[in-house]
Amino acid sequence: MRTAESVIVRKSPGELEAMEEGGRITSSCLKMLSENVRAGVTTRELDRLAEEFIQDHGGKPEFKGYQGFPASICASPNAMIVHGIPGSYRLKDGDIISLDVGVRYRGFVTDSATTVAVGEVPEDAAGLLAVTRECFAEAAEQVRADNRLGDIGHAIQSVAEARGYGVVRDLVSHGVGRKMHEDPQIPNYGSPGTGPPLMPGMVFAIEPMITLGGYEIRMSEWDGWSIYTADGSLSAHYEHTVAVTEHGPRILTNGA
Repeated sequence: MRTAESVIVRKSPGELEAMEEGGRITSSCLKMLSENVRAGVTTRELDRLAEEFIQDHGGKPEFKGYQGFPASICASPNAMIVHGIPGSYRLKDGDIISLDVGVRYRGFVTDSATTVAVGEVPEDAAGLLAVTRECFAEAAEQVRADNRLGDIGHAIQSVAEARGYGVVRDLVSHGVGRKMHEDPQIPNYGSPGTGPPLMPGMVFAIEPMITLGGYEIRMSEWDGWSIYTADGSLSAHYEHTVAVTEHGPRILTNGA
């Protein structure tokens, strides 16, 4: 019988270097997209920019064709949490939009996301963006050898719920490497000191998804991909690919 630890693939130092090289493409692409977010731009235009950027830098857009997904990025505005298919939606002042990018490079995938304000946004939306980044930062600090998997989700939940925000429970952080989704699945909530111990070479896509309302979700009835907050509240998403090392957390998608 396999233990939970045995299915978490650990990467060698050389493999982590390859992932960090790919992570620089991922983070640079996300930075470029963020700089192009403005009122009047369609999400389809952002997708085109991302695909060209990734290919020009020697990578492959991992999302395109993944289980039939038709685009190179996920673009999810306002109450859409994740998996938005880029299309004719035209950004407007006051929107927030989650941009999620995955790149395959040298056989490895890196995954990163951010949520960007379009022009001036209400105070509650700005606060949501700030707390989602804080949730990630606290979770990333837990990605240390001899901590436990549950420490990651507990950090996210503790920050968000202490401020009155909702933590999406039906979508998870996850392992990443030669495949976009590897073991383990990591709930963005939970109890500290539980789950398998973290060991050097493990790599996780840590991605808090935080809402201004509740944590319940609903799936789009028309595209089968887009996922929304059930109560229509705003949602923000922030993600990096993070490795456990002997010297602490190593963010592999922070090189832009």
